[in-house]
Amino acid sequence: MSQRPASLSALRRDVRSACARGDLAGLAEIEASLRDDPRAGARDLLLRCDRYRSRRSAEERRIFDLFALRRRCQAEGARLVAGVDEVGVGPLAGPVVAAAVILPESVDLPGLNDSKKVPREKRERLAGWIREQALGFAIGEVSPLEIDRVNILQATLEAMRRAVAGLPTQATPDHVFVDARTIPGLSMPQTAIVNGDSRDASIAAASIVAKVYRDRQVRELDAVHPAYGFARNMGYPTPEHFEALRAHGPCEIHRRSFRPVSDAIRGRLT
Repeated sequence: MSQRPASLSALRRDVRSACARGDLAGLAEIEASLRDDPRAGARDLLLRCDRYRSRRSAEERRIFDLFALRRRCQAEGARLVAGVDEVGVGPLAGPVVAAAVILPESVDLPGLNDSKKVPREKRERLAGWIREQALGFAIGEVSPLEIDRVNILQATLEAMRRAVAGLPTQATPDHVFVDARTIPGLSMPQTAIVNGDSRDASIAAASIVAKVYRDRQVRELDAVHPAYGFARNMGYPTPEHFEALRAHGPCEIHRRSFRPVSDAIRGRLT
């Protein structure tokens, strides 16, 4: 007695599940069961599997290309290369945060990209994966008070310096890739890469780790200062934020050296 074929609805669920997990072995088993299945729905599922494999292959090539600059640097003698990026230069409130990340030779980070190009939910998953797989990572941050004291450019560079200095001693980099900046006070060589968070995997990873860290911190600050909508605007200048500044003035995490905040203090914010 021949075995009854699995229902197409069950097979669709299996295909969706395997694709969501990135389970290529499981997908291959499903494809094998579909090869001799004469149903039109089975043909459609095979096409879906092929499309997934094509997308997966293209993504793997994209990730491989993101390591091209690191491979070149390592060919010139570097062993460990750290990527550094910052987030929070433009907000009116909250810290500026930088991250330094050293990735291993091979990674499993599908979707790795500039943090601005990655949706929030996926960005948070990637941040967890990066922390799990990295040979070393560290956060550097500079408070609003420090920003007011030294200016935002110097505060940004200091956050980056602190991130590199915070890397574990067993993961001290031989070279540092920085997104479009040069960090003062580093003892190792560094390379400024314009649009580095879109061109280098380590900088992209640092941008994601920094963004997720700062966003979580600002959402916590929203509970302390609920009038400003920080959980929605992350401290950036928005109409809602301006209205709150006009109504309440600045709170303790606002950057008083930034023009809209200083205008609000003087009652001149329009």
